[in-house]
Amino acid sequence: MTLVAAPARLSTAAATFEADFAARLHWSADTDAAIEQRVADILADVQKRGDAAVLEYTARFDGLSAPDMAALELTQADFKAAFDAIPQAQRDALQAAAKRVRSYHEAQKKALGESWSYRDEDGTLLGQKVTPLDRVGIYVPGGKAAYPSSLLMNAIPAHVAGVQEIIMVVPTPVRGSVATGGTGEGTSTKGERNELVLAAAYVAGVTRAFTIGGAQAVAALAYGTETVPKVDKITGPGNAYVASAKKRVFGTVGIDMIAGPSEILVLADGTTPPDWVAMDLFSQAEHDELAQSILLCPDAAYLDAVQREIDRLLPTMPRAEIIAKSLTGRGALILTKDMEEACAISNRIAPEHLEVSSTDPHRWEPLLRHAGAIFLGAYTSESLGDYCAGPNHVLPTSGTARFSSPLGVYDFQKRSSLIEVSEAGAQVLGTIAAELAYGEGLQAHAQAAEMRLTTPVKPR
Repeated sequence: MTLVAAPARLSTAAATFEADFAARLHWSADTDAAIEQRVADILADVQKRGDAAVLEYTARFDGLSAPDMAALELTQADFKAAFDAIPQAQRDALQAAAKRVRSYHEAQKKALGESWSYRDEDGTLLGQKVTPLDRVGIYVPGGKAAYPSSLLMNAIPAHVAGVQEIIMVVPTPVRGSVATGGTGEGTSTKGERNELVLAAAYVAGVTRAFTIGGAQAVAALAYGTETVPKVDKITGPGNAYVASAKKRVFGTVGIDMIAGPSEILVLADGTTPPDWVAMDLFSQAEHDELAQSILLCPDAAYLDAVQREIDRLLPTMPRAEIIAKSLTGRGALILTKDMEEACAISNRIAPEHLEVSSTDPHRWEPLLRHAGAIFLGAYTSESLGDYCAGPNHVLPTSGTARFSSPLGVYDFQKRSSLIEVSEAGAQVLGTIAAELAYGEGLQAHAQAAEMRLTTPVKPR
């Protein structure tokens, strides 16, 4: 059977464009009710029974049968052994990527993550104290997919922020288990570990790690068990069960975001080789059948050229079937009247990844307000950002870039306001505060402010 990748061809000049455009963008973030109920049950069970429940669910879903939690804990020696075992080229690539990611986030901390204060004309000190979280949990997918790059993107900014303990959970399911798409009939005392992920944990400086996954891993991190320490925040991608669990434990712990399918939007002026753009569209389509790849361009002939390259290159792709379903189901090649209109449509979409594939990308960048990450120029493929450019690849999806940001150092810090009112300042602020407090009917608030107007503190 010949695979066909047929992204929708739309034109902003068409009378039906708005309806067609809305239909192509539509994606429901609703989670299946049965999944929600199972997740709720798992969370409650882990909160009640701790390690015993985690062990039971790990055997049921991952096929990994362990006598106790100690058997599911990875050690620093495991990380080092994995690092030593992978090829030198992979060791070099991990270290080079980690160095760039760390450098970027150190600059980010300097710009956005430092404490600050000032004194006003009355000598009152006002400011903000920035402190790292004590302990965070990072979820790293395992089983059908393994992402050492995501481990780097979660653990390194946490380290740069000053987090002292980074607890990793990573499922290592047995082949044929429910977690790998099997029937779950077979069990083993040893799951399938991804050496590159463990090597990345060594490079990134993970403190502790457990070979558990799913909602039970999120619950263990959120509530703590006899063995797994309770964390302050959970970050990292996962399947529908993980996403549902993260939503449910929010408030008990912090979370980074609830991510939807991967997205790429390419704004092209028609000057980039069309096979480059076709492959960039593939780079997100190969993630998932629900991933979205969109090209906006004012040149109809260029859209035709990109489609020809899609047809030519698709058979060469190992994940061709997934790419074809993604592009046909959610992809689009959109003809715009000009690049200004393309930028306006991009802002409406607020994509996760936005490539400005143009000879003059800085001409268009000021017009772009909403995107998780903006990749400027023909040489800046989105895939470089995924692995080693430096900025974080954990990005807002599904239009949430309109109001949220990439994962960063700031996600692993908290801010406390600093207020030190001088005696002179109390005379000014006390009058204001009392007036407003009386207006709200809060007498004690008002009198607490007024006492400082008439009664100076005596030195001891």
